[in-house]
Amino acid sequence: MQFQQLQYFVAVAETRHFTRAAELVHVAQPSLSQQIKALERELGADLFLRARGNITLTAAGEALLPLARRILADADTARQEVQELAQLRRGRVRLGATPSLCTGLLPDVLRAFHDRYPGVRLLVEEGGSHDLVRELARGALDLALVVLPLPAPAPALTTVELLREDLVVVSSPEAPAPGHGGRVVGIADLEGERLVMFRHGYDLRELTVAACRSAGFEPEFAVEGGEMDAVLGFVRAGLGVAVVPRMVAARAGTGLRVTPLARPGLDRVIALAHRSDVAPPRAARELQRMLIERGG
Repeated sequence: MQFQQLQYFVAVAETRHFTRAAELVHVAQPSLSQQIKALERELGADLFLRARGNITLTAAGEALLPLARRILADADTARQEVQELAQLRRGRVRLGATPSLCTGLLPDVLRAFHDRYPGVRLLVEEGGSHDLVRELARGALDLALVVLPLPAPAPALTTVELLREDLVVVSSPEAPAPGHGGRVVGIADLEGERLVMFRHGYDLRELTVAACRSAGFEPEFAVEGGEMDAVLGFVRAGLGVAVVPRMVAARAGTGLRVTPLARPGLDRVIALAHRSDVAPPRAARELQRMLIERGG
């Protein structure tokens, strides 16, 4: 009994027509008929009653049909499992993340993933949460690290909270310490400080500006419009201070003074998002697992 013969048998059983069945499985009708006859000879029983214009299953055909369907389904499942395993040797993961997360959270996780699955290509796209949500929705990304709450309702996305990260104030050691020079600085102490500010659409920009306004003042910018690396460079040069995630400050190296924010401080919630209607590929699911473990 050949796998192909079972495919042909099921096609005829479902269409009740040899010509339409042949079209369904993309084979010439005489070849399909020969394979069905060969299967009947091997089983020692007719599978179909062939009357003019009327094809019906015999009792033997009725008995074989559910078994054949199960064999074909199991074979399809086996094929998918093997292909998914192969993807971990050759596949790709399209991951979106905010620039601050590319600097802080991702390097260690991506290094561990690459060490385990060196054949999987990692395609990383930086952007604000709003842009990443749009790219997820149109299928251009498998996963995205975003900041909650999302900038707009996204019912087609599933989000899993990874971590809650504190924000800190960074400044140049050559410049006066922000606020009153204490071990911590309050948001209100940033009034009068010149801030190095991110570009529009940056989650950290909106968060910092909103906190300053809640404290009763409008922030003053020394320079604005930069990405994370540019902002840190401007702070090192003494142009002003900036509010950045603690992980970014920890990885930024020398040339920065890091001052925690006084309670209640500021934090942000990082989540991993993917489309609700499409399961991520196997390689993306493995990266998702590693990110959740790292976040926990």
